[in-house]
Amino acid sequence: MAAQEQAPALANPGPLGLVGFGLTTVLLSLINAGLLPAGGEPVVIPLALAYGGLIQLIAGLLEYRTGNTFGLVAFLSFGAFWWWFALMLLMGDNGLLDLSEAGSTIGIALILWGVFTFYMWIATFKLNKALWFVFLTLWVTFFLLGIGAAASMPTLHMLGGYLGIVCGGSAMYTSFGEVTNATFGRPVIPLGAR
Repeated sequence: MAAQEQAPALANPGPLGLVGFGLTTVLLSLINAGLLPAGGEPVVIPLALAYGGLIQLIAGLLEYRTGNTFGLVAFLSFGAFWWWFALMLLMGDNGLLDLSEAGSTIGIALILWGVFTFYMWIATFKLNKALWFVFLTLWVTFFLLGIGAAASMPTLHMLGGYLGIVCGGSAMYTSFGEVTNATFGRPVIPLGAR
């Protein structure tokens, strides 16, 4: 009887999706926190489409191949979030959408993203602590930004920006840890295994 060929090992697409999310989140959050000028948003738009959006969509589709439901839902959803955000800004800046009175609706949309992220955070209770922290800071960030926009409270928006920096940075750290640990074939970067 012929020996069965083993299927090649599949790479983990999670670190790719995490860094696409994290890097884009840090850049936008620096603007939301007031550490970079609001006029820098046009720099975020192509990054949101290409790295925050497209790369996460690709990572989500690759998660399907690995059988990771959590990764599939997270990366496809947040990839779509970045496309929504970038398209909204592009259309608003080019007069295709009138966003002048949309603050409360944008705020509610961000709160709904917070609700989605909250239930994804519950699922991270079975994953490593680094992912748990990414999703904890993300759902709180969405609520701060959403309430800040819906209630016209710039201080909450700014706090959401600062927490978004922490969230995006922790996503980049988690990506770094997963790539490094896979490369070394052993835990080198602590991720807080459960």
